Amino acid sequence: MAAQTFDVIVIGAGPGGYVAAIRAAQLGLKVACVEREHLGGICLNWGCIPTKALLRSAEVFHQMERAKEFGLTADKFGFDLDAIVDRSRKVAAQMNGGIKGLFKKNKVTSIMGEATIVAKGKVSVKTDKGSEELSAKNIIVATGARARELPGLEADGDLVWTYRHALKPVRMPKKLLVIGSGAIGIEFASFYNTLGADTTVVEVMERVLPVEDKDISAFAKKQFVKQGMKIMEKAMVKQLDRAKGKVTAHIELGGKVEKHDFDTVISAVGIVGNVEGLGLEALGIKIDRTHVVTDEYCRTGVDGVFAIGDIAGAPWLAHKASHEGVMVAELIAGKKVHAIKPNSIAGCTYCHPQVASVGLTEEKAKEAGYTLKVGKFPFIGNGKAVAMGEAEGMVKTIFDEKTGELLGAHMVGAEVTEMIQGYVIARQLETTEEDLMETVFPHPTMSEMMHESVLAAFDRALHI
Repeated sequence: MAAQTFDVIVIGAGPGGYVAAIRAAQLGLKVACVEREHLGGICLNWGCIPTKALLRSAEVFHQMERAKEFGLTADKFGFDLDAIVDRSRKVAAQMNGGIKGLFKKNKVTSIMGEATIVAKGKVSVKTDKGSEELSAKNIIVATGARARELPGLEADGDLVWTYRHALKPVRMPKKLLVIGSGAIGIEFASFYNTLGADTTVVEVMERVLPVEDKDISAFAKKQFVKQGMKIMEKAMVKQLDRAKGKVTAHIELGGKVEKHDFDTVISAVGIVGNVEGLGLEALGIKIDRTHVVTDEYCRTGVDGVFAIGDIAGAPWLAHKASHEGVMVAELIAGKKVHAIKPNSIAGCTYCHPQVASVGLTEEKAKEAGYTLKVGKFPFIGNGKAVAMGEAEGMVKTIFDEKTGELLGAHMVGAEVTEMIQGYVIARQLETTEEDLMETVFPHPTMSEMMHESVLAAFDRALHI
């Protein structure tokens, strides 16, 4: 059977791959997108979207518990975990169906199966019906990543879970251990803790949310502890002893090993790239610690082969993958493109309270040799936050004293994942502190805290 010929073959239909396929098709290229499991990848089916649906249920439940504070009466409320999960799966299914529609609209050929690059410009796809041969001058590898499993801490779906098991739980945990306090770990800790699980978080680094600014981590930790979580920092789970309905965790803390019993463990200790079985090494593509090595334009060094998203390394974020997908599609179509600056990509964590940041932390900015102007503004000084009953939080901005450049912005509190985009745009437009100070922010909004934080960096804050 003759190979089907395309201009671009995309391997993987996650937020990097499906967006790359759509953009390439919009630019008049003939595109095939190969996916082995679900359109939308991990993000839409097992990550960003369904977790946000779960967290929204937990947030509403938390607000019901606070009804009295707002002068409301809510008696006999509770939750049905199966119904919460069912809603999250329906949300994921709706998004998945949306991509099918987008592919149809943009005339992207969608093929379900496992792809291998058998030679330069040639892809073989193993499908339910046998195998299909495809050829294209350009191939975009967007196969994403999966949960890292540590020896002895492997998931079994019953006592020890990965994020997938945590999204479709076999039970409501009573005593939960979460290993790792990055975005995935802390979001699940937040969800189950809000619904009443006795939750312990173990983090090997010196603080929770280790990639965030120190002040933000410290503030978030204080809130987690207030909500009843136990946080163990600079700690390591050395061993898990599994018995019927019980896991005994051996946790090393300060040189001593303590034993703690749990009924459920969620392991969230990072990710590994899906590089196997693609034929990458045979083509001469470099792989470093399960990630494909690329230049700033996602080129692999092998002509006509690009890698985008999680497989191409940090930051491991869906919006970074999508943006790379658009950039590569435009590069292939002969457009002038700008390389993506990792420091201009915002990170958002949807725990309670939310955490969001862009650019350098104070520590990293000092290490880079900048002289800093740092501003902080608390939620308690903002009328809208107080009216919403969300007075716990902080906005922090970091400027280069010499040029007024916004080096970094960091937030913790209600709705900060929506607010951070203001600072992302400011960095993209190379805005100075003067521009931000002269911007009129609407009142009463939580965004006013962003203005006040900038003013605070230059000793001009009005409401603290």
